[in-house]
Amino acid sequence: MRLLQRENFRLRLDRLPTLPNIRRDLNGTLMEAILALEDGAIYRGAAFGARATACGEVCFNTAMTGYQEILTDPSYKAQIVTMTYPHIGNCGVNAMDVESWRPHVAGFVVRELSPIVSNWRADSSLSDYLAGEGIPGIQGIDTRALTRKLRVRGALNGLISTENLSPDQALERVRAWPGLIGVDYVKEVTHREAFAWDERDESSANFRLVSGPHDADPRNARDPLPPADIPIVAYDFGVKYNILRRLRQHGFRVQVVPATTPAAEALKHKPSGIFLSNGPGDPSALEYAVRAVSDLVRTGIPIFGICLGHQILGQAFGGKTFKLKFGHRGANHPVKDFESGRVEITSQNHGFAVDPASLPSDVQVNRVNLNDQTVEGLRHRTKPVFCVQYHPEASPGPHDSTLLFDEFRAMIERNG
Repeated sequence: MRLLQRENFRLRLDRLPTLPNIRRDLNGTLMEAILALEDGAIYRGAAFGARATACGEVCFNTAMTGYQEILTDPSYKAQIVTMTYPHIGNCGVNAMDVESWRPHVAGFVVRELSPIVSNWRADSSLSDYLAGEGIPGIQGIDTRALTRKLRVRGALNGLISTENLSPDQALERVRAWPGLIGVDYVKEVTHREAFAWDERDESSANFRLVSGPHDADPRNARDPLPPADIPIVAYDFGVKYNILRRLRQHGFRVQVVPATTPAAEALKHKPSGIFLSNGPGDPSALEYAVRAVSDLVRTGIPIFGICLGHQILGQAFGGKTFKLKFGHRGANHPVKDFESGRVEITSQNHGFAVDPASLPSDVQVNRVNLNDQTVEGLRHRTKPVFCVQYHPEASPGPHDSTLLFDEFRAMIERNG
């Protein structure tokens, strides 16, 4: 069986030159790509996307759908993402479903790139989209073997190149790359200026399918929105647009501020609450954010944090963070909520976690990951502050955790 599987793998690679999305040079010759890991492993495949070379931490995502949202999630800054689902790209890419102002992954690894785009909302193919953004991709490698390696060895620094680098050149460059620990990538993804989110209510409502004859573009069909009657400030550590959409859908009027905004500056907007977004990299490198959030906690204003915002709050409480072996990335992570007894299936993307032993007694761990028992939620026992490690906006992913936005609104209303 193993011999048969390897032979089938070679046969599938032999078919790659017939696919239209594969990159070719000016002579029509198939362009090869290479993925090199810091441990010396070399993977060869076919290139797609841009003709480029990039270093990053190689990680894997277990979601079956939502590759466009994954590509544009700022939390993936400086990472080479491997999709465990084998067939990627059939939906193409459209301009309406992006989660940030540009894609942030360093590179993209798939088993097989779809030869066609088959979705009525698509504006371009995945390969053309990555090419336009300068991001290299590799397909045709054994992504199952790569995923197993990362689970056993842990996350590894890597290099992806579609520029005909030799293995020795690739390994030299990847071993010189500094990695994620101690590096601040938040300043590279945050918006530089503060802005009010969707003041005209043009892009926050849920997309709605339409049927029958229609005159307008059906891609613009939307559900109605409630009044925006609660002003909040959202700290942009690498915020996903669907988080801002969800906040607006729950009646919040959202003022977004850059990650480096001091607490006093944020409070000038007279918010009723503070939201702390997701973001990339090592939370221990964000001393300025921890200082601002510590100041906000002391004011007693209601605060809700997710993902990196959760880790920043953990440090503001006095705790510490640590790097996970291979991180949590995907749309199927089970989380136990001790307060309700429910198990939520959650969307996650993080490589660090809060150390529960480092937390003070006035902070309660109220959620844990059922796969590895790491902290997934915190609540302050005396202040209106709570946070979760996962992504309740779920883009992509299940909607089990949408009620957290209702909880945030209820907390603000109780606080007066």
